[in-house]
Amino acid sequence: MEKDLEIIKQVVAFLDDRKAEDLVAIDLRQHSNIADYFIIATGANKPHLKALYDGLQRLFKDAGFKGYHKEGVPDSGWMIMDYNGVMVHIFERELREFYDLEKLWKDAPALELEGGE
Repeated sequence: MEKDLEIIKQVVAFLDDRKAEDLVAIDLRQHSNIADYFIIATGANKPHLKALYDGLQRLFKDAGFKGYHKEGVPDSGWMIMDYNGVMVHIFERELREFYDLEKLWKDAPALELEGGE
């Protein structure tokens, strides 16, 4: 868990620094077997989504986080990166509102984020 929280802290700091909007982290450990944590963020537009996604790939690589998986492309409006159960979802606003992961997982507790709110 401690390693997960360090990853979450780095990802949230990166996304916050790059002006991602509405950052949320959810603890799914007691609620799901698909992931331990979700980090959810909104990008302003497709170029911003691409910059966030590319930057996260660099962050994972530079931090030595090997074995992460990624899905989606900026044009889809929703991209996911998964690193050992920490799933990062980057959305365009309309798709985030449509899929509403926060409502879907409303019983899971949100993590307090430093600088991400």
